[in-house]
Amino acid sequence: MSSLKQKSLLREASHQIIAGGSAGLVEICLMHPLDVVKTRFQIQRGSNDPHGYKGLGDCFRTIFRNEGVYGFYKGILPPILAETPKRAVKFFTFEQYKKLLSFTPLSPAMALSLAGLGAGLTEAVVVNPFEVVKVSLQANRNSFQVQPSTFAQARHIIQSDGLGLRGLNKGLTSTLGRHGVFNMIYFGFYFNVKDAIPASKDPTLEFLRKVAIGLTSGTIASCVNIPFDVAKSRIQGPQPDPGEIKYRTCFQTMAVVYREEGYFALYKGLVPKIMRLGPGGAVMLLVYEYVSGWLNRNW
Repeated sequence: MSSLKQKSLLREASHQIIAGGSAGLVEICLMHPLDVVKTRFQIQRGSNDPHGYKGLGDCFRTIFRNEGVYGFYKGILPPILAETPKRAVKFFTFEQYKKLLSFTPLSPAMALSLAGLGAGLTEAVVVNPFEVVKVSLQANRNSFQVQPSTFAQARHIIQSDGLGLRGLNKGLTSTLGRHGVFNMIYFGFYFNVKDAIPASKDPTLEFLRKVAIGLTSGTIASCVNIPFDVAKSRIQGPQPDPGEIKYRTCFQTMAVVYREEGYFALYKGLVPKIMRLGPGGAVMLLVYEYVSGWLNRNW
């Protein structure tokens, strides 16, 4: 009996991990160019930045002209390497936290949001070293051919600054904030609203219902968590003055950006972020649900 239960748990965990990994891989391959654009906006410092972009269109044109099509895929290998474990961790831990919280007196709505928060914090710890490498590659404005490889960049960061909070794990508190807040809203909104709106018997309408809820979840979560994202990009990206660390911790960085560049600077890169994580949020949840459903029926 216990052997059957163990097999059932292992099968369930395998489904969650495979479905989560598939969701992440599809999303990153489709949406990575917008992540590059978002990072470029977040690391530019005010209107006097000589490398600043005038707008979204100017950023796309400049990257294409100076760096070519591959410029939009800079830093894609770290998220691809991280995406399967990252999304697998995210969806698997969400399901486990959800089960755990079902034994508490919390309302289902609150339990789903807290399960999302827990999943986001766990995911952040896994993904932060990959984010440090990705941001440092995305900040490089040289043509794709002359930039260092992913592994060379990771080696350089480790040799220069080590594995700790000044090296491969710098910006960890900002990443925890970014992922924790995003997933708390993303999962909480999606599952609560999905349960509140009746399912349709028409497969097309049901698909569109899930797309709309997923897109709204990703958009709202992106709008709320972007100050953490800006702080993360500033900490993990190149510092304004070589040899001097200006952006040190999450809230200190937010305060510096607010003081020097104003309130709206904390929302830099919001449009490409929404363009990526709005549809990306819908893609991830849909791929997860459909792959998970297919695995349950066939394996």
